[in-house]
Amino acid sequence: MLPSFAVSAMNNVDEFSQQIEELRSRVRRIWQRTSTQPNSQQELMIAAFDELQIAVEELLAASEELEVTRAAAERERQRYQELFDFAPDGYLVTDTIGKILEANYAAASMLSVHQQYLGGKPLIVFIAKQDRQIFRFLINNSEQIKDCVIEIKPRFGTPFPASIRASPVYDSQQKLVGWRWLLRNISETKQAQEQVTKRTVELAKANQQLLSEITEHKLAKSQLVHLAFHDVLTGLPNRALFMNRLEDAVNYSKRHSDYLFAVLFIDLDRFKVINDSLGHIFGDQLLVTIAQRLQECLRSIDIPARLGGDEFIVLLVGIKDVFEVVAVVERIQKSLAGTVVLDGHEVSTTASIGIALSITGCKQPEDYLRDADIAMYRAKAQGRACYEIFNTDMHIQVMAHLELLNELRRAIELQEFRLYYQPIVSLSRGRIIGFEALVRWLHPKHGIVLPESFMSTAQETGLIILIEQWVLHEACSQIQQWQKQFFSSWGDLAECPLTISVNLCTTRFSEENLLSHVDKVLQDTRLAPGSLTLEITEGVIMENHDKAIIRLKQLRNLGIKLAIDDFGTGYSSLGRLHQFPINQLKIDRSFISGSIFNDGNLDIVQTIITLAHKLGVDVTAEGVETEEQLALLRNLKCEYGQGYFFSHPLDSSQAAALIMANAQW
Repeated sequence: MLPSFAVSAMNNVDEFSQQIEELRSRVRRIWQRTSTQPNSQQELMIAAFDELQIAVEELLAASEELEVTRAAAERERQRYQELFDFAPDGYLVTDTIGKILEANYAAASMLSVHQQYLGGKPLIVFIAKQDRQIFRFLINNSEQIKDCVIEIKPRFGTPFPASIRASPVYDSQQKLVGWRWLLRNISETKQAQEQVTKRTVELAKANQQLLSEITEHKLAKSQLVHLAFHDVLTGLPNRALFMNRLEDAVNYSKRHSDYLFAVLFIDLDRFKVINDSLGHIFGDQLLVTIAQRLQECLRSIDIPARLGGDEFIVLLVGIKDVFEVVAVVERIQKSLAGTVVLDGHEVSTTASIGIALSITGCKQPEDYLRDADIAMYRAKAQGRACYEIFNTDMHIQVMAHLELLNELRRAIELQEFRLYYQPIVSLSRGRIIGFEALVRWLHPKHGIVLPESFMSTAQETGLIILIEQWVLHEACSQIQQWQKQFFSSWGDLAECPLTISVNLCTTRFSEENLLSHVDKVLQDTRLAPGSLTLEITEGVIMENHDKAIIRLKQLRNLGIKLAIDDFGTGYSSLGRLHQFPINQLKIDRSFISGSIFNDGNLDIVQTIITLAHKLGVDVTAEGVETEEQLALLRNLKCEYGQGYFFSHPLDSSQAAALIMANAQW
């Protein structure tokens, strides 16, 4: 296909040739006319001249126009040649078999051959062998323009990928006379495409990773939400989720007066014993089993939850009446009481259950949980495997308990406790050999309050530790002061210094720093260890048999004396007494008070004294109230006595006066 300027020039040449031919025709017509119409020579010449003049003028005009056209065509050709030569892409013209006829500078540069030397060279030699079949296909099929990608192999340099476009060239008779070729180095484009492809793959991987992370994040979030509202060990709902559901039930019941629900507070009986005996791993397994059994006893709409430790709570929704609640509670107790095998050990536990019904009309969800908790403690106080339904009297008692607790804390802070001392008398000599320290609470409103009114609360809350620490220090300090005061006045006391007996509760006996605290008190008060006797109840020792023996030996190593208090009430085996490193047995007052001859008490007392003597252990009889009892105990060779017959508990000044009186019985 020719450029436009060449087409224009060819058209102008054709017009000029037509004008010459037209001039010749006009001249021939003049001669023909003169032959048929003879005129004078002069007229002929004039006519011919006129025609010739006109023709010449037309020829001159045509010639000038042709010159202008040629100049324009040359400029167009020159511009086309420059565009051809300096085009950024490679342009080549070949004949029909692919021999190069013309090439621009870019093509020559691509092929690493000087532009003037490309003419006559086959284009195929610059095409990689694996792509030459493509080239042959292109020049053998001239129907349309062909586009493809081939690898160009320049004379010098590295082969590179190129985009090639081949378009056929036809002459005026539409005969194929050659090919025009457009070459474009697509190395950078291909590299870019490869980079894009690579980046696309990377992005796809990153996207997949992102999707995976999003999935993991959603899963982690779901797990966190689950953990936030469920117990890790049992998988049951936790307090937060339970309270949410309980709040829904409370709000619903406010809108529907006939809607009933109940809250159960479940505490396992003796779980601590099982947990301490078999270990926490098996204790956890037991809790998981309990949780499963609990779920099996409930409907799908009910909500069981674990508060922590061995405490569970249940929300029973849409119940008919209290009888339905009781049926569920009894079903739970029966299921939980079943045997569980842990590491080859068959264990079983029961549950104390408190019940709070929606008919109590509490305003807040926390109130129902509180009431169920109160009822549970009332059930536990009745024994194992019991349940109680909350009533307002329980709440009154709990409020009183809380008031007592607050007053106890204040009493410790303000040092409202006082020590009273009850004499311990040697029955063989009839004289005081020591005292038992007994705590009293000097209440600002109620006056002297006996331990029976506050000790159980103090033990439940752990305040007993602070109280007994104070008691031990105060008692040791007082007895050391009396030893010093009466050492030179009374010969008996000089030979056998007064002793002090102090009670230890279960919590205090098991406390880790007990040994260090006792030792520190002895050092601070400068009391000889042998002047201190620690009294431990029979139940404390039997409850922690093996550990108790170790702790008793540790205390004996401090040089202090040990006594089993209230002996005969703890159902211990008399045959195991020899295992305990004790110095003294204190026979419980229930065997001494009243008539010692009743209900076989005499045989029991005699047996205890005889056994104690065989073990090399002294005996103290508590609750001596009559001279008859004193005589009998002396006859049984009981070493010491204590009771109202000798003296009621006395404050420090009264006790000092009793010492100075040098009483004898």
